[in-house]
Amino acid sequence: MTLKLENPRALAGYVGRDLGASEWLAIDQARIDAFAATTGDDHWIHVDVERARREMPDGRTIAHGLLTLSLVPRLQRTIWTLERRGRGLNYGYNRVRFTGPVPVGARIRLHQTLKAAEPVDGAVRFTFESTVEVEGAGRPALVAETIVLIYES
Repeated sequence: MTLKLENPRALAGYVGRDLGASEWLAIDQARIDAFAATTGDDHWIHVDVERARREMPDGRTIAHGLLTLSLVPRLQRTIWTLERRGRGLNYGYNRVRFTGPVPVGARIRLHQTLKAAEPVDGAVRFTFESTVEVEGAGRPALVAETIVLIYES
């Protein structure tokens, strides 16, 4: 269930709390191929299905770590929303770690905890502990501190 809050100040009241988990998102080969085409990262472990079948430990291609990271904003929208807000900016990342693979066909979801909320000139800078899990896997695919700047409306 999505946490619906009125504005950035209301979200700031959740510092230190687990905000929940996103919906599951399936990672298919078309998404991986599109990311490879966009970024130019066409390493065979991502795009060569036949070679992966022969040479990868579980016989499948894997998603790019940066693809997984790039999905955080999309997944985040299913965890929490703000009814009234101005523009929002991706402010950066701290301690990004790709801790496990995302095999093609897997489903992922995001867990977030709000670590900090700092007022900054008409906005609030939020720092989240963001963890992307792979359904059925023993460890997450991604662990990072994600930072977002959201302006008041």
